[in-house]
Amino acid sequence: MSSTTGQFLIQRPRFNHVFLQNNSFHIPKRVQFSVLPQCSYIPVPLSSVSQFRGSKFLECKCASEKVSESFERDPGQEFEPEPNQIVKQKKASIVDILKQSNSILPHVVLASTIMALVYPPSFTWFTSRYYAPALGFLMFAVGVNSSEKDFIEAFKRPDAIFTGYVGQFVVKPLLGYIFGIIAVTVFGLPTPLGAGIMLVSCVSGAQLSNYATFLTDPPLAPLSIVMTSLSTATAVFVTPMLSLLLIGKRLPVDVVGMVSSILQIVIAPITAGLLLNQLFPRLCEAMRPFLPPLSVLDTACCVGAPLAININSVLSPFGLTVSLLIVAFHLSAFIAGYFLSGSLFHKAPDVKALQRTLSFETGMQSSLLALALANRFFQDPLVSVPPAISTVIMSLMGFALVMIWAKKKE
Repeated sequence: MSSTTGQFLIQRPRFNHVFLQNNSFHIPKRVQFSVLPQCSYIPVPLSSVSQFRGSKFLECKCASEKVSESFERDPGQEFEPEPNQIVKQKKASIVDILKQSNSILPHVVLASTIMALVYPPSFTWFTSRYYAPALGFLMFAVGVNSSEKDFIEAFKRPDAIFTGYVGQFVVKPLLGYIFGIIAVTVFGLPTPLGAGIMLVSCVSGAQLSNYATFLTDPPLAPLSIVMTSLSTATAVFVTPMLSLLLIGKRLPVDVVGMVSSILQIVIAPITAGLLLNQLFPRLCEAMRPFLPPLSVLDTACCVGAPLAININSVLSPFGLTVSLLIVAFHLSAFIAGYFLSGSLFHKAPDVKALQRTLSFETGMQSSLLALALANRFFQDPLVSVPPAISTVIMSLMGFALVMIWAKKKE
């Protein structure tokens, strides 16, 4: 090294490594690159040298003559990528756009909500007979992106599964009872509206919570599916008991219909996705870029249709007050699930992901089931107003959290 020229050169005449003591030289601010005959020289980055300032020796690997020649390019010569590289970049960009379609999901859900309010016929064609296939498609997408090992690992966390169950059938019903009482006593709403809020809190978890977890924390999506499936399977006994305890009316839930719903919406689609991923991995690889945009459209229909079909109930004189109460109810459930899991699993390595998962499980429930029960077993149509509003509010809040938490992770 010459202090007058400001050059720091490493010479490799016959060997691969040169050990230099760094206690007796000063690295200049500007490092120049030179090439001498029969030797290879490389510039030493100052950042890499500064990392070894306290060490005794600095090991520098010398580049070969081919590397030095690759840096010797005509200044006027421009680098032109090959045509096949341009084609690959264009293909990759399209695939990336398709895969990142989930990032616009909250905006699409909001747009579908506005469209359902402004022009209900845009979603009224999506009747209740399409709900099961639509939700089943979302579960199929989760299955294609998962493996059987993920579900085996999910069953190894019984404490988390039990906590999710408590959040769905203990914490949420308590919150529903509190806000139902507030609706009647504080805001002076009719009793059927308070009963409708309580009914929303008595049903099982929503399949949309599984998809929300898949978007934020894919490794925990199987755990979320197990939680929702367990709450749905036991809802045939728990929901009637809770409705009798909170509302004072026992609601007979169709056991056969509930089991059939689990098979159609959860078990069969996920199994099909797992088998397809196992037997035809190349086909699944080709399908994956197209699943996110299709799932976004699917979710938009699942949100907009219930609002459009029940638009008269939502725009009733009590609609705004009930909407605010439903927002407060779901917000409290999301927060309760998040902090409950944080206090119980604060030592877990994936505590943040677990908090998000249990927040979705506690804050999102099958409002469509509550709406069906209200229309079938209650004569007063006001009971169906809170479930109809809850379907929209729950989805908007859930996928808004997806967007917020996804950005924080980035």
